[in-house]
Amino acid sequence: MRTVVVAGTNLFALAAQELGDATQWYRIASLNGITDPMIFGLTTLLLPDLDSGATGGLPST
Repeated sequence: MRTVVVAGTNLFALAAQELGDATQWYRIASLNGITDPMIFGLTTLLLPDLDSGATGGLPST
């Protein structure tokens, strides 16, 4: 796990850049306790470790 500071982006783009898969945006959202994938202003986020077994789409409940 690591920390990044981002501004004016969204979790889809961040997941694509940092995790190699935009559909894993929900992993970032879950780790940071947020539901809105849009990022406004300067925000510090935790990023999950890469997980080749993680699937895209919505997390199972």
